[in-house]
Amino acid sequence: MAGRGIYVESSIRAPLAEVWARTQDLEDHPRWDLRFSSIEPTTLDDEAQRFRYARRIPWRTVQGVGISIGERAGADGSRTSALRFATDDPLSPIRSGRGYWRYVPDGDSVRFITGYDFEPGMGRVVDLVARPLLGWATAWSFDRLRIWLERGEAPERWPLRSVLWIWRPERPRAARCLRAPASGRHRDDPLRDAPSTLGRLPDPHGSGRHGSGRHGSGPRR
Repeated sequence: MAGRGIYVESSIRAPLAEVWARTQDLEDHPRWDLRFSSIEPTTLDDEAQRFRYARRIPWRTVQGVGISIGERAGADGSRTSALRFATDDPLSPIRSGRGYWRYVPDGDSVRFITGYDFEPGMGRVVDLVARPLLGWATAWSFDRLRIWLERGEAPERWPLRSVLWIWRPERPRAARCLRAPASGRHRDDPLRDAPSTLGRLPDPHGSGRHGSGRHGSGPRR
């Protein structure tokens, strides 16, 4: 990967199974995650789920493909999922990338963590702007997810323009999330804590073996 990786961590007061279910569901994912407008499953390739994704912006819809796999339980009760993604769109700030989600039980809460990195799609100058914006969007989305799970408020109640509602202190805020590991470990390389499954994921542009392509269940990420 070409730049400094992105790390985001949110503490969510909800059962781990509920956080897992909400974040692994393809239909729910674009509702709370600002980085996606849609995610559609395509095929199952062995234990991995292939999918297409899109992000609509005012002048264009950027589309790409991904593949993901999940480990449902670790020895400490945590869960992890891994992802690779790529796009051929010449106007996308991302060419290809990889990352993980980690779900760590913490009393009555779950530490929901992501680490990811990517190859820039439009050169280093654009990446200097796009990378911090993507980090902010990830953190803001994680806090919107937290509000959904903790308070039952649908993500649609908090559109992107709500960042301007300064009179609403309960609105989603990226600042509520950690942007680096609290311990300082792997501060410059959050992918060093990625699950081993990340290294086994094939190129998302590969055709893979045709599977059920079922809808309504999340990517095994």
